[in-house]
Amino acid sequence: MQTGNGTHVMEFILLGLTEDPALQIPLFCFFLLVYSINLLCNFGIMVLITMNHNLHSPMYFLLCSLAFVDISFSSVAVPNMLVNFLWMRKTISFVGCAVQMFLSYVVGSADVFMMALMAYDRYTAICNPLLYPVIMNNRTCLHLLVGITVIAVINSLTHAVFTFRLPFCKDNKISHFFCDVPALLKLACSDTTFNEVVLISMAGGLIVISLVIVLISYVYIVSAILKISSSEGRKKTFSTCSSHFFCVTLFFGTLVFMYAKPTASHSMAKDNVASVFYMVIIPMLNPLIYSFRNHEIKQALRKGLEKISASK
Repeated sequence: MQTGNGTHVMEFILLGLTEDPALQIPLFCFFLLVYSINLLCNFGIMVLITMNHNLHSPMYFLLCSLAFVDISFSSVAVPNMLVNFLWMRKTISFVGCAVQMFLSYVVGSADVFMMALMAYDRYTAICNPLLYPVIMNNRTCLHLLVGITVIAVINSLTHAVFTFRLPFCKDNKISHFFCDVPALLKLACSDTTFNEVVLISMAGGLIVISLVIVLISYVYIVSAILKISSSEGRKKTFSTCSSHFFCVTLFFGTLVFMYAKPTASHSMAKDNVASVFYMVIIPMLNPLIYSFRNHEIKQALRKGLEKISASK
């Protein structure tokens, strides 16, 4: 704290998931394992797709982009959370908190759009297979990703500017493992109604729009699957899509729980659990569900391992 005309917070304390000393090491080990799997699987997918020319198609370009986003999303907060499990002093500077929040919303917004884009890609491939190469080509995907990045930066910058213009003169203890808008608004010593409206309208709006795209895409996908004459083909396609839909439902469910309600109704304990799911668990599950259930990915991985074994 610093005293002048009033009291101003110069740093924040991240209380994390728990203050129980007995749980710090077990939680550290668990999240280190999850984060390591996340890095290994997603980075492996990126290398596999980049090195295999047979996978240079729009679908795998999007998978590669999703893997990069998932690594980035977890890396914004998880390394700092792991350090805080082991350190007694769990502080983050005012500027560091602002940067962390900005980056988390940039990558988080991109992740939301990526889920919608992946669902639309599957809809196009299953429902319009003949037009798929025309609708979803590498150039179109690149333009879409640039557009997603621009919207994500604008969304994140808006939240960062409006949040860190608030006076934080009450407490500097954030009941969270990273700097998030709902947790920070609880520390502000001025009216936060405008910020809550911005959060619900922008973050909530982006989530709802993306969710609608996902739901509409999967309605058409399910309808197309039911029309497949072969029971084996229908079962195979439905199995893959149901796994995708489960992951998407879990992801959007936690986001809606977090950002589509007023700050006053937030329970930080429940918000922490929701944040763990969408920031830590789901980025680990995405490569397992979207990639390693894919026949061409598994075939490319098998060939790569065979080459490595043969070279020894």
